[in-house]
Amino acid sequence: MTLVVMLCTASYAKKVHTLGDSTMAPYDESATVTRGWGMYFGQFLTNGWTSINYAKGGRDSRGGYTELWQTAKKNVEAGDYVIITFGHNDEKNSGMDGYALKAYYESIGDQTAAAAVDLRGTVPSTTYKEWLGKIVDEVKALGATPIICSPVCRSYFSGNTIKRNGRHDLGDSYKVLTADGPKDGPKLAADDHTMDYAYHSEQLANEKGVAFIDLTNATKALYESYGDAKCHEFLFDGEGSTHFNTTGALLVARECARLMKAQGIMADDITLPTDISVTPATGDLGEAYKGQTLQKEFTLNGFGLSPEEGSVSITASDGIQLSVNKKDWTSAFTVNYVASTLVQTFYAQVVLTENGTYNGTITVKQGDKTIEIPVTATAVILEGGVEVKAYWRLEKDDSYELTGPANVIGESFQGMYVQRYANPNANTVWPEWTGYEASRKMQRNLLTGDAWPADEIDDNPDRYIQWGIKPSAGMELKIDAISLFAVGCGGNGMCCHIYYSTDNFETRTTIFEMKKMPANNPQYIEAKPVLTLKDGQELLVRVYPWYNGAATGKTICLSDLTIHGMAVENITGVIQRPMANSQEPSAFFTVDGREQPSLRRGINIVRMADGTTKKIIY
Repeated sequence: MTLVVMLCTASYAKKVHTLGDSTMAPYDESATVTRGWGMYFGQFLTNGWTSINYAKGGRDSRGGYTELWQTAKKNVEAGDYVIITFGHNDEKNSGMDGYALKAYYESIGDQTAAAAVDLRGTVPSTTYKEWLGKIVDEVKALGATPIICSPVCRSYFSGNTIKRNGRHDLGDSYKVLTADGPKDGPKLAADDHTMDYAYHSEQLANEKGVAFIDLTNATKALYESYGDAKCHEFLFDGEGSTHFNTTGALLVARECARLMKAQGIMADDITLPTDISVTPATGDLGEAYKGQTLQKEFTLNGFGLSPEEGSVSITASDGIQLSVNKKDWTSAFTVNYVASTLVQTFYAQVVLTENGTYNGTITVKQGDKTIEIPVTATAVILEGGVEVKAYWRLEKDDSYELTGPANVIGESFQGMYVQRYANPNANTVWPEWTGYEASRKMQRNLLTGDAWPADEIDDNPDRYIQWGIKPSAGMELKIDAISLFAVGCGGNGMCCHIYYSTDNFETRTTIFEMKKMPANNPQYIEAKPVLTLKDGQELLVRVYPWYNGAATGKTICLSDLTIHGMAVENITGVIQRPMANSQEPSAFFTVDGREQPSLRRGINIVRMADGTTKKIIY
């Protein structure tokens, strides 16, 4: 016999990891127009480099270290880069530290005030720098390179200039925590940076001897070049002065890449294309069930185009429809540009009429340049096994109905509680197709402390309502639907994000986002994921509410949560009796997932001591 040994040299996967808040975070294109600049940073890297975005909305520097970095560092290797940017949510509590403020109220016995404290928020010169510094030190210990970016501006204009608080300097209005409680601090001179988060991020970079990218002043210049009205119209998502649309996020990502290249950081690995390009370069629309429609967002952009004015044509092969607004669909369209610059978002959709994988092409032409984007979409079949359905009516309590072999994770609350069960309002209008009456009850929920804070622009990671499901022993659970109703009661300012996760929210997928929900008009939320839960894996669904402005007595009402799927056997082996001594069982189950005290005659599902699952014929 001849033995052939093959030696392979694995190429190192070079990575840039991005840690930040909602201005950097990834967003689900089907749920919102909001975009984070970290979504687009990777398109300015040369081949061989990838960008991994760990940013999440609502995180301050403390959450950046305790949550985001703890996930990211599992994947960080020597030679990688880590971009770190926080500040927006560090300003919670007007420049006081959230944990210190809670401790103060607890020290004076005011448990109500303590419970209502938003734990986010740091002091610029102390805890802000300390938490950022922890990330920097641990990045360096892994042999990777940290880069501190100051936070992007908020588009708070005074005339044609971004105001001081828009640059993350709270020197005009802030609070300090004294022995007698929170007090207003004195107004600081323009050159006094005591309460300036961007300034202290640069100071930390200097102290640690690491690279610093001044995105605060860079975005200040960008916003001011547009002016107040055009800045909000062209760069932001229409929901305030903080979050970007695609154009804004793309321009900020490009600006970060440009500044890095100018400073000699990854200079040979950053590309700033001056001709037409499309992101992503390939269109994998993913998987869905036959009959469903899959969509994907693309960004067409060009800088320094020649000629200075012109047009770009986009055409699709049979089976693909194109749109710039997700309402009007066509097989081809043309985009005009001026001043040698083009940023245009468009969408492609494929209706899965047949089983298997669809393949097509989108063609982009500008002058003599042609870009072809391969498009794929896969229809999957869900069949076999036993139907599973977990249903929470949420009419009078948090009880649920379960059909099929699965284990339910009951409703739980973080920073929230049930106020009562009632109809949202006598004038409640349900979607017509439901046939529901206005008197139909929902679960009405309040945040701990009852008072919604004034300055929330995103969800609070410490405030949510959760449900879940997991497979029974020896089974796989294939999830194909998640649905519920949600509505704000008492005003039109309720906002919420709804996500699901299969890794305990290290990563998450958006089901729903809505700001300023119309009061008393229940919104039907439905997702059709293609998910397979292995033995021991959990699907968690969370609702994160916040309110648009300070308010009391406003509730978020929920009802009719349903998680649906199919359970199939997941057997790793079959053993005839007697069993070997080395195969010690730790738990016994029937084939439909019910736990039993010992082996019973017939087929048993047994979890072994080593964690594997086997079918035992006894």
